Amino acid sequence: MRYLAESFILGALRRSCSVEQFLGPCGSAERPGVSYLEVRPTRTSFEVYLHRVEDIGSERFLDVSEFPPLDPDDETEEFGTLLGMAEDPLAALIIAEDRTGAERGRWVNQNVIEEEYGDFVRAGRPSGPHDRWSPHGCLMP
Repeated sequence: MRYLAESFILGALRRSCSVEQFLGPCGSAERPGVSYLEVRPTRTSFEVYLHRVEDIGSERFLDVSEFPPLDPDDETEEFGTLLGMAEDPLAALIIAEDRTGAERGRWVNQNVIEEEYGDFVRAGRPSGPHDRWSPHGCLMP
């Protein structure tokens, strides 16, 4: 099973492992992109990042962490936009949910997001109002 139960999300974060969630398409027709969230443990807190990257992948190139930032002129997008910090992992998940509409049941371990992106590509990069990824879109802080 790809998605983590809440206890596994919290356990991963407490073990200093990041968790991620694919949000879906963003950008424009001229510059299509995708966005995803990352909750990253640090020594003293848990940081929530929104990543907006160009949608340059294919069924053979799925590593979204290697995609260039959607806005190359925005230096903050190279490493993601910090949405917030929390002292405990559950509070970090709540920040992600409140700021982006993330869903508790859609978090995956770090690097599993490539499977989510692969599903998105194989589905034809859906973006309509009834498509799986459209409720998230590309929400900015």
